[in-house]
Amino acid sequence: MSEPVLSARDLVKEYPIRGTRQSLTAVAGVSVDLHQGETLGIVGESGCGKSTLARLLVRLEKATSGTITLDGEDITDIDGSRLREIRRRIQMVFQDPYASLNPRQTIGRTIEEVIEVHRLRERQVSKSRVTELLEMVGLRPTFAGRYPHQLSGGQRQRVGIARALAVEPEILVLDEPVSALDVSVQSGIMNLLGRLRDELGMAYVFISHDLGMVRHISDRIAVMYLGRVVETGPWEPVSDHPLHPYTLALQEAVPVADPGVEANRHVSSIVGEVPDPANPPSGCPFHPRCPLAEAICRDVLPDLIPLLEDHEAACHVAARRVGQPAR
Repeated sequence: MSEPVLSARDLVKEYPIRGTRQSLTAVAGVSVDLHQGETLGIVGESGCGKSTLARLLVRLEKATSGTITLDGEDITDIDGSRLREIRRRIQMVFQDPYASLNPRQTIGRTIEEVIEVHRLRERQVSKSRVTELLEMVGLRPTFAGRYPHQLSGGQRQRVGIARALAVEPEILVLDEPVSALDVSVQSGIMNLLGRLRDELGMAYVFISHDLGMVRHISDRIAVMYLGRVVETGPWEPVSDHPLHPYTLALQEAVPVADPGVEANRHVSSIVGEVPDPANPPSGCPFHPRCPLAEAICRDVLPDLIPLLEDHEAACHVAARRVGQPAR
């Protein structure tokens, strides 16, 4: 496989807890790669660090430690005009399409502003570019004169995608782009994203709590739990034949369209709540909720290692089953 276009190594993000000397670790040593034209799906429960990782990758926040490289260039600590240049190449689409748009600006002005900030076109030319972008995401040119409150949720998200595309990026980081939308609208946005990826040759980082949604669009999947990647690999083995008990629980939580099959299907439940990231458990972070936990799981943190071909997991039990040590 070619060199990754975007690579993160051992990313850590800690937030100090006000009034104490403690810190909350939102991302705990995550390493991921994204290749040209590929979609990397990142999945996990709310609070597992997915959105924080997204903000780190686009440099909306600075990592506590670790490195991020774009086409081999270290972008971890860059700022100023160089950071602006980098943001032309990697853009983000946010979860809430209403909160991410300026309610006092028309849709046309919202997109024009991006073009002007990056000095991509003259003002008159930028207006024709706005029309082109709106049509690209399935909206009529007349939407340029409307305000965000005059649009539906799905239309606002299409505007968010058009705004991100205005700078012709190589990479889109999509932070739960359909979770705030009605189910009837989600498929339209997903189909739009698939079409744009194929037409424009972009790479995606697609973040979701829904393994079924991630499977629909991803080439590879990384499963996160309490700030760590616990399993990663191509979408088919990760979603259909998971190695980690947490991934298995996520896979079984995806409903089946056939009511007869769904009614008789076994679904394993995960007991308890996600541990406090400010006070994580010892050993494997999943062991307090894991039905397969053993003594070693309570004491030793498993490394993310290859257990099958191009399929990695951080689990002592899974490692023993395939005949490899987890450390």
